[in-house]
Amino acid sequence: MSRCSCGGRHAFQGQRALVTGANGGLGRALVEALLGRGVCKVYAASRSGEAFPHPRVVPLQLDITDAQSVAQARAAAPDVTLLLNNAGVNASLPLLGAADMAAARAEIETNYLGTLAMCRAFAPLMRAQGGGTIANVLSAAARLALPGMGSLCASKAAALHMTQCLRAELKGSGVSVVAFLPGALDTRMSSHLAIRKASVTDAAATLLDGLCEGLDEILFPVAANDTGPVRQAVTATGTAAA
Repeated sequence: MSRCSCGGRHAFQGQRALVTGANGGLGRALVEALLGRGVCKVYAASRSGEAFPHPRVVPLQLDITDAQSVAQARAAAPDVTLLLNNAGVNASLPLLGAADMAAARAEIETNYLGTLAMCRAFAPLMRAQGGGTIANVLSAAARLALPGMGSLCASKAAALHMTQCLRAELKGSGVSVVAFLPGALDTRMSSHLAIRKASVTDAAATLLDGLCEGLDEILFPVAANDTGPVRQAVTATGTAAA
């Protein structure tokens, strides 16, 4: 993948990135795309701390729902200039039809509170060193009401509004806050769905292109209203993954 050559506010060469959920489909694609665009270091964070066979990749063991784990990641990666909050969960359950509240709590804890915890940990570091970028990987579900996965939609909607509020709070600080809103991707999370899914490689490229262009919200596919397959899956099966 070629290095970004646009004249936007975000240049990748010399940047030090941290990717959460780096052992998943999109996470791995983001790590590879960042390396291809010239970042000098990528902290690849996951619950397992899985190693990556590349000299510019530093594996980190991280649970974004655990305060101590987040603090340890902050201490281990104090030079981060680009934070990609990609970790997330999707129980694919309705709000009323779920057996209990466990899945809804887990989605809020990870997709909203965990993402916020990472922003709170790293935004002050970025501000102190003159600036940086936080990109929160959300979902097209943040703007949809899907009956088969209502608690996911609610958690992603909360994360989207949090992203917008952080952007306002950090205005003028040199720290940019970006929302990435992909549709259904070809990952383990959506493997059970017989719908059209986009490539994680293309999604990663779109996210980095959007950062390079200085966008506040990045949509993928570019036609953000292309959610027909997801809506169809919800109608047909009661579940979906975005």
